[in-house]
Amino acid sequence: MADSARTSLTAQSAALHGGHISSRALVEEALARIEATQPTLNAFRRVRTAAALAEADAADRQLAAGDRRPLLGVPIAVKDDTDVAGEPTAFGCAGDFPAKTTDAEAVRRLRAAGAIIVGKTNSPELGQWPFTEGTAFGATRNPWNQEHTPGGSSGGSAAAVAAGLVAAALGSDGAGSVRIPAAWTHLIGIKPQRGRISTWPDPESFNGLTVFGTLARTVADAALLLDAAAGNHPGDRHRPPHAAMAPAAGRDPGRLRIALSLRSAFAATRTPLDPEARSATLRLAGTLTALGHDVIEAEPHFGLIGLTQVPRATAGVHAWSRRTPDRALLDPRTRSNARLGQVLAGPALRAARSTEGLLRRRVGAIFHRVDVILTPTTATPPPRIGASAGLSNGRTNRAMIASCPYAWPWNVLGWPGISVPAGFTTGGLPMGAQLLGPADSEPLLISLAAQLEDDQRWYEQWPAPHGASSNSPHRPSTDDTAADGLTNGPTMGR
Repeated sequence: MADSARTSLTAQSAALHGGHISSRALVEEALARIEATQPTLNAFRRVRTAAALAEADAADRQLAAGDRRPLLGVPIAVKDDTDVAGEPTAFGCAGDFPAKTTDAEAVRRLRAAGAIIVGKTNSPELGQWPFTEGTAFGATRNPWNQEHTPGGSSGGSAAAVAAGLVAAALGSDGAGSVRIPAAWTHLIGIKPQRGRISTWPDPESFNGLTVFGTLARTVADAALLLDAAAGNHPGDRHRPPHAAMAPAAGRDPGRLRIALSLRSAFAATRTPLDPEARSATLRLAGTLTALGHDVIEAEPHFGLIGLTQVPRATAGVHAWSRRTPDRALLDPRTRSNARLGQVLAGPALRAARSTEGLLRRRVGAIFHRVDVILTPTTATPPPRIGASAGLSNGRTNRAMIASCPYAWPWNVLGWPGISVPAGFTTGGLPMGAQLLGPADSEPLLISLAAQLEDDQRWYEQWPAPHGASSNSPHRPSTDDTAADGLTNGPTMGR
């Protein structure tokens, strides 16, 4: 493996199992890439240098003894809303967070599959915004153009995978936070069915809106990581039936009926579709037609689904803000959302949750006519770094809705979706499109995405390499230092 930065998760696993490379070498190379790009891309909040190398040495001994677990010895990253024993979980916030004593269930399962967690990636405060910037860590930048955001809230995970620092990473998606950065960094982003990956130690996350998902350069890699992380803790509130995802990446999806939907759910802010985002989605619709699928124009009936999202999201912000060691350090917009969430956490939240069955029936009626829905992942290309710096909470929310109106309804419904690359703008910025399905439809979506990938070969396109630079001095905290990793960055949350 002469260039492990450009090899897939699947290829790294095969090379380890075949004895062609050691886990120690793979992890050392990943750590070197992280260190070299941290001053420019700033993808990581925590880097587990010593721990990851020790775990790699243990993996090499297990490989020599014949252990063939699917991810044994492979370096991956997880988002900093995910508990990793020995590391704090700051979720984009400033402050002195204590180290966690146990792994989240998803991390426990990744470790059980043999994965080496090399670090925790940057997220904006409490996963609220589709950009990864904040006073606690500065700005995470897009490997395709450092003047632009990689998206959010799983922007650090997306930047790390897009730049080849790791082959795949875990993120979380509460309103598009896996799919949006996947679209803006030319990746596959899978938001699975609610409960597919455990959110324990929380029985559910953000009142059922947020799920863990996977980011990778190929569909097979994203499905492999999903299989490794999937499963439930006895305390989980949502427990869908087991389904194997990796085999679906090698299956023909058959001839499908696909709805092309360009209209977003109703919101108080008008959300015009950028012409380049529209063209990208239409091009992908044309490709699907050429592959033999029946593509028709059809729109789901969303109704007033947005009214049910706000209480669930803001009540989640309020609950999470209470875990921070010093709420005075939070972005003023976070504090504003937390105050609203405190107000809405009672009857409004219960009413919002009570409508979910009705909404599923209403929106799900479209699946009597089609198998999959195709939409833009975002309404715009990725904004510039700092575009929302200094904005009020209201103006930030309006800008967020205007750029990202397509992803969040599927979080309310709890159903799966995949963002796939849909080309580039004339300025070279990545765009994405979503494949959306009903409950438990991940295998179908994965098969369709893999068919598109075979035709489009997205994984062959890479951003220009980014090395270290002296004009952005931020370095993440590591297990070798007690520093919290705070820097003077844009006054902005996620």
